[in-house]
Amino acid sequence: MFEKQIGIDLGTVNVLVYVRGRGVVLQEPSVVAIAQRDNKIVAVGAEAAEMIGRVPESIEVARPVRDGVIADYMVTEAMLRHFIRKVIGRNPLLRPQVMMSAPKGVTSVERRAVYDAALQAGAKEAYLIPEPLAAAMGAGLPVNTPTGNMVVDIGGGTSEAAVVSMNDIVVWSSVRVAGNRIDQAIIAYIRRKYNVVIGEQTAEELKIQIGSALPLEDVLTMEIRGRDQVTGLPKTITVTSDEVTEAISDPLQAIVGAVRQTLEKTPPELASDIIDRGMILTGGGAQLRNIDELLTRETHVPCFVAEYPIACVAIGAGRALANLEVMRRFLPQI
Repeated sequence: MFEKQIGIDLGTVNVLVYVRGRGVVLQEPSVVAIAQRDNKIVAVGAEAAEMIGRVPESIEVARPVRDGVIADYMVTEAMLRHFIRKVIGRNPLLRPQVMMSAPKGVTSVERRAVYDAALQAGAKEAYLIPEPLAAAMGAGLPVNTPTGNMVVDIGGGTSEAAVVSMNDIVVWSSVRVAGNRIDQAIIAYIRRKYNVVIGEQTAEELKIQIGSALPLEDVLTMEIRGRDQVTGLPKTITVTSDEVTEAISDPLQAIVGAVRQTLEKTPPELASDIIDRGMILTGGGAQLRNIDELLTRETHVPCFVAEYPIACVAIGAGRALANLEVMRRFLPQI
């Protein structure tokens, strides 16, 4: 009765924690600041994210999860422990049951690392669920019926498209191009066009404030500051939404390619369901303006953004844990 059931979306950019009965209780950047001299953790989450590009060499600001998989095991474990304690308190009476998300395309070794990290961080029992399946459940799709439900999850490190039926994934495609790669494309474009170097946070602000997958009727503009590559001095430039659209076209085409690949592999009966019902977009990348319109135009399949796209995976992980008896036979073996 007192045991907490927690769904965790261990993302490349953000960690979201869903607690059964309470909903999503935590959303923080998956960033850790470490003091180089004694390897002690200085800050975790939002506090550490504010330090990106603003700290001396004595402090390293790291993202321990890259492309949806653990790149630094010890730091990931410390980060998870911090977030779990933040949600359930430092000394809980009972250790929680945890359902963690992992990209569908990860290896058994990478899956094991996520599972071990959850146990070491304080979970009594840990389970893993493929991200597209969790996203479909979190978006409220009827995944337990013999109908085709298509979900496209665009995160920070990976984008995955999958068709779900009877609580399992029928076909899927994955590409390690997502939010981070879109930011890098903006940085490269600004450097190439204006000879100005900008940081990751500025690129992300550009994407959020004026970014669009398709050209906008009313062009938006934004003033940004960076370092002039020629003089080395600070410089202010004005960027338009059309320029951002041009900058991000290549990574978006890679995501469209993964969606097309999934549709090509889909059995005919399920394909007819998808044409009738459309596909659902989840993940932080789903919040980019007109990305649903771009996918509809490129695939001729209706595309809709989920109600709370960034939280779908965490909510779905929590729902799977609540329905563990049924879901157990569909979860990957560790």
